[in-house]
Amino acid sequence: MNRAVFLDRDGTIIEEKDYLSDPATVVIFPGTPEALERLQSAGFRLFILTNQSGIGRGYYAEADMHRVHARLLEELGRHGVRIEKIYFAPEAPEQPGRGRKPSPQFLFDARDEFGIDLSQSYLIGDKLIDLECGWNAGLKKSILVRTGYGAKQEPAAYKLMRAAVVDDLSAAAEWILTDG
Repeated sequence: MNRAVFLDRDGTIIEEKDYLSDPATVVIFPGTPEALERLQSAGFRLFILTNQSGIGRGYYAEADMHRVHARLLEELGRHGVRIEKIYFAPEAPEQPGRGRKPSPQFLFDARDEFGIDLSQSYLIGDKLIDLECGWNAGLKKSILVRTGYGAKQEPAAYKLMRAAVVDDLSAAAEWILTDG
């Protein structure tokens, strides 16, 4: 079985921007490509899980999101980083959907499609719903980064007791490589 790191997109890998739809405004956090490359070199397969409610709300088209993803993958690829798959939930929060976080469905999909051992895998995100997604799937650990919304989410410490809390994706990678 394969180990994986599941990553939230906005606020974790790239700067949080309300309803990001323009690839030209994608800003990857410093140190992120190097951190992902270290995880990949250690044998972790990398996946992105992202709620994209701007599509369901009519703020931008799915094609816009795919252009943002193409830009992100291109930038990460310059550093040798390979994202296995990007799972996205286009629904608005009030719309029914199968994979919108905190649902663990996309983690189960990755398990089935790529042979991922969820009990030896991690999730990194900047919101409680990201952490809950990992907990709901039985991952080894969910990690909150203080980037994006993470610093604001951290005071909800009673729920975070099951999570590691670190400053950014580089620190999360170091935590995983020390733990895993």
